[in-house]
Amino acid sequence: MAKFVLAGRADCPYYAKAELLADYLQKNLPNFRIHKIIQHPHVWEEWLEDLCEKNKWSHRNSPIIWRELLDRGGKGLLLGGYNEFLEYAQLYYGVTSSMTTELMKIIAQENLEAHIEKELQEEVRKDLVNPLQVWITSASVPACYSLIPILVSGEVFGMHTEMSINLFDKEQAEEDLHLLMTETRNLVAPLLRSVSVCTRVEEAFRQAHVIIILDDSADREVYTLEGCIRSRLPLCRLFGQLIEKNAHDSVRVIVGGKTFVNLKTVLLMRYAPNVAHNIVAVALGVEGQAKAVLARKLKTAPSTIKNVIVWGNISGNNYIDLRKARVYRYESAIWGPPNYSRPVLSLIFDREWVNGQFVATLKKLTETGKQFGSILAAHSIATTLKYWYQGSPPGEIVSLGVLSEGQFGIPEGIVFSMPVKFENGTWVVLTDLKDIEISNQMMTRMTSDLIQEKLVALGDLISFQSYQSETDLDERDEKTTLPTTYTNQENQSLR
Repeated sequence: MAKFVLAGRADCPYYAKAELLADYLQKNLPNFRIHKIIQHPHVWEEWLEDLCEKNKWSHRNSPIIWRELLDRGGKGLLLGGYNEFLEYAQLYYGVTSSMTTELMKIIAQENLEAHIEKELQEEVRKDLVNPLQVWITSASVPACYSLIPILVSGEVFGMHTEMSINLFDKEQAEEDLHLLMTETRNLVAPLLRSVSVCTRVEEAFRQAHVIIILDDSADREVYTLEGCIRSRLPLCRLFGQLIEKNAHDSVRVIVGGKTFVNLKTVLLMRYAPNVAHNIVAVALGVEGQAKAVLARKLKTAPSTIKNVIVWGNISGNNYIDLRKARVYRYESAIWGPPNYSRPVLSLIFDREWVNGQFVATLKKLTETGKQFGSILAAHSIATTLKYWYQGSPPGEIVSLGVLSEGQFGIPEGIVFSMPVKFENGTWVVLTDLKDIEISNQMMTRMTSDLIQEKLVALGDLISFQSYQSETDLDERDEKTTLPTTYTNQENQSLR
C-alpha cells in the first residue's frame, strides 16, 4: 500500500495540478492512497517551516509531498514538490499530467474559495461546540438574580446557543456568589453549560463574548457630587484594561443600571478602545417607565406603545420624545387590524398633562430610582441583548446609549441616548428620521451635564455646574424629563 500526503497553499496552481494527478492515480490504482492537507496562504509558510523542522526536511515551496511508511513505521519519506511527484508518477505508473496553465489557475482559485468556506463552517461548528462566555459584574446585586433566569431561557441568545455564566464581584461577596452559583445550577436549564465564580481581578473577562456591567454595590462614602463622579473612574479604568487584555476580540459590552450609565460607558470606551464600538448603554428601562405612564393615561397596556425615544443622559438630564410614539390595538371609535396604529399625541388631548404631570412623574421616578428595581434593570438589559443578537422588531425605534459621532448635532465624544435599530448583529443610528429636530437650548441642557461629568471624572474640571436657565423653566413645547445627576441614595451620602 502506497500512501502519499499532498500538502499545499490553497491558491497554489501547482498544488491544483498535483491534486488532479493524485486523484487520478487513487481512482485507477487499487493500492494508491492520497491524503490532502490544504493551508490558507496566510499561514502556509509558518506551517511548512514547522513541518520541515519536525521531520528534519528541507523544502521551501508549495506543494510538498511525502510518502507515509505504513509498513515500517517511523517518519515519512520526503518526495519533494510538484516536479518530483510528476517524475515519480511517470517512472512508477507511466502517468503524466497535461493540465494547462489557465486551468491550473482556475482550480487554484476554486481551492482557495472552498478552503475559506470550510474555515467559516468550522468557526460555526466551534461556536456550536464552545459555549457563549457571559460575564456579569457586581453579580451579588439583586438585578443579577432577576437577569440569570432570562439569559438561560434561550429567549436572549437563541434556543440553540449554550452558554457559560461567570459571576464576577469583589472578594467580600464570594459567599453570596457561591450561593447564587448553586441556585443557578439548580435551575437545570438545558442551555446552561456551566456557572463559575470569579473574585480574582486578573482573571476577569477571560475569553468573554458578552460582558454585562451592573451597578456596583458601593460601600464607600462620598460627600460631593464631584467626588461621586470621580469615584467611577478607577473601576471603569480597571474594567476597560481587563476587557482589552482578556476578552474575546468580538466581545459585546452592555452597561445597565440607574446611576451614571452614560459616564461609565464612555469611560469604558476610553480604556478599552479596541472594542469601543461594541460598548453600549441600556436606555430601555427609562423608555419602559415612560410607556407605562402613557399607558395609564390612555388606559391601555404599555406593550402596545412603540417608538418612544429617549434622548440624552439615561440616568440624568434627558428628553422623552413622543413625536414618533404610536399606540397599537387601541380601543376607540376607530379600530383597525393588529398592525394599525395611531400617534400617541393625537390621543392625549390634555397637553397640560403631557407638559406638566407626565414630565413631573418621570422626573420623580428618575430622581428617586425607587421604581427602577432589579426586575426592570434585568429585563431592560436582556431585551437590549436580544435585539443585539436577533434584531429589533422591523420598523420599531429603540433607544440606546452610543458614542456620538456628531449625529443630530450632538457633540462628538460623549455617550448619548438616541434612536437606533438592531440588525445583522449590530446597531444602526436612525439618522434618516424626519421631524425630530431638537432645539439648541434643549441640546445644550442635555449635553452640558454629560460633557462636564466626563471632564470631572478625568480630572480636567474641578467643579460641576448643572445647566439651568429661566427659559428652560418656561419652555413648554418640549416634553422633557429631569435635570438630575445622582440618585437619592447617593444624594443622602453627599449631605
